[in-house]
Amino acid sequence: MDQPLWKPSPERIEQANMTAFRRAVEKEHGLSLDSFAELYDWSIRERAAFWEAMWRFGGIVASREWDNVVEDGDRMPGARWFTGARLNFAENLLRFRDERPALVFWNESGPQRRMTYAELFEQVARTARALRDLGVQSGDRVAGFTPNMPEAIIAMLAATSIGAIWSSCSPDFGINGVMDRFGQIQPKVLFAADGYYYNEKTHDSLQRVKGIIEQIPTIERAVVVPYAAQDPDLSGLERAVLYADFQAPEGGDIDFAQLPFDHPLYIMYSSGTTGMPKCIVHGAGGTLIQHLKELVLHTDLRREDRIFYFTTCGWMMWNWVVSSLAVGATVLLYDGSPFKPDGNILFDMADQEGMTVFGTSAKYIASVEKAGLEPANTHRLAALRAMLSTGSPLAPESFEFVYNKIKQDICLASISGGTDIISCFALGNPTGPVYRGELQTRGLGMKVDVFDDEGRSLRSEKGELVCTAPFPSMPIYFWNDPDGEKYHDAYFDVYPNIWQHGDYVELTEHDGLIMHGRSDTVLNPGGVRIGTSEIYRQVEALPEVVESLVVGQDWDNDVRVILFVRMREGFALDDSAIERIKKHIRANCTPRHVPARIIAVTDIPRTISGKIVELAVRNVIHNLPVKNVDALANPEALELFRDLPELQA
Repeated sequence: MDQPLWKPSPERIEQANMTAFRRAVEKEHGLSLDSFAELYDWSIRERAAFWEAMWRFGGIVASREWDNVVEDGDRMPGARWFTGARLNFAENLLRFRDERPALVFWNESGPQRRMTYAELFEQVARTARALRDLGVQSGDRVAGFTPNMPEAIIAMLAATSIGAIWSSCSPDFGINGVMDRFGQIQPKVLFAADGYYYNEKTHDSLQRVKGIIEQIPTIERAVVVPYAAQDPDLSGLERAVLYADFQAPEGGDIDFAQLPFDHPLYIMYSSGTTGMPKCIVHGAGGTLIQHLKELVLHTDLRREDRIFYFTTCGWMMWNWVVSSLAVGATVLLYDGSPFKPDGNILFDMADQEGMTVFGTSAKYIASVEKAGLEPANTHRLAALRAMLSTGSPLAPESFEFVYNKIKQDICLASISGGTDIISCFALGNPTGPVYRGELQTRGLGMKVDVFDDEGRSLRSEKGELVCTAPFPSMPIYFWNDPDGEKYHDAYFDVYPNIWQHGDYVELTEHDGLIMHGRSDTVLNPGGVRIGTSEIYRQVEALPEVVESLVVGQDWDNDVRVILFVRMREGFALDDSAIERIKKHIRANCTPRHVPARIIAVTDIPRTISGKIVELAVRNVIHNLPVKNVDALANPEALELFRDLPELQA
């Protein structure tokens, strides 16, 4: 059996929240659970007991407890959780009101602002009062178009304290991308920054804000947060007011609306690269209890921690990390490029702020390695004990890079879930070992399995990631989907009453998961299924390749593998480089994995959240339309793939 890259010390296991939770379960239910595996088995076998235990352990604040933990507990969708309970999401995140730090905000220039829990509560109270004075009620939509800054969190908490629904987009979205999202949900209030910073440049947002206001007549007030300029000019913006002028002069107490467990909290969006984004509505209670489970148990978060996730307000990891406020931890925020001015700023922040949990993307870790950075030699990282990675599969070589070049004694948790569930199916386990290339464990209470096309369970074979039992953070519905048809088709049209997530995975002998890419981009040359990440792992291990994208091209009544590569400056994709790439793939995979064509491009198209868009490129090379280029951060990159002569022979 292969050896783990890391194992927690006995002391760390003893002190972990996971251990305390397991003992609480044992005491409450008269059990003896000798391992995490036994705890996991119990959590999916006794789902109601598990989620009740999580409610207690997470200290969820509610004005009324539940009548039943779950009703219709075998229906997907249709199961209802904690019926009869009344609570408020914002109240749970604002349970601490002391002088300990709640938010620390950095950008490319370094630290900008700090805010205590008492100050955060006061700011939310003032904003909530202003929203109530405007007539905002439970069920109204409040939207955010801001960088990852304190005001985004304040506005979200103020809105949700009333029971309004929060939805946000990153400010680097174009006007059409914003309209594809906010245009569907018709918000009553828009919070927007006047601009943002990226790559040492200031980007103005006011023209797009003006367009949003003009095209969405339901917006009664646009609240502009000065950031790029101290005194932004709002003269051309109807119904717009500066943030300081909008807030009530005093806060006082907050009247937290007490609402059902499943009342709508967030509207999230699918990527929108294959059509109009789906508006996914998540409930307050399900989001809260799932995030507490993942943060407290799987991330081992506690009050003294300082947690960071490199994210924008348009990615679900923003919603996820903000829930750390319910634990009383300090949330570290960052706006800007992670590689300006010299590539070290996030590690500088880790040192200066005593960061204990560093969350980022697999792409960021690979880019740090490609840039030749070695944080273990340039930074102390004394407080850092966990690193989280998501967004795409973390390559095995990146696992080794973290332990060799960032920190040896660290729990590296590659996690995976999605916007669809605003949480994770696979997570870290602070009491268990880390194996190269594997996600440590399936989430507690999540009955995750791997199916073949006929719905048979697989072990140590590649297949579809499914969840065979309901869980609290399933969407409560899709917006503008009255009969539930869009919801059903998104997850349940392959295996009836079973959630099919769209990931191509493998369950390992360690009870971990290996991610092989999205199942809708799986390659199928000669009828052999190949996950795209299997090829990425090999290609991007080569020093001359910065990044790559692989698709299947319909060819001669079959499918052939096409690999696009962006080469490092100073390297050319000549015949010797092509042969070297093919040889490396053949040696480390199989002849089936070897691309029929390898083509150099100068850019790879990505979504705003940084995910490469294989399906969009596949459409381009087959002369099919790409339905929503406004969902891309760099839509012009798609033109690089059009009418390539290498694809005609």
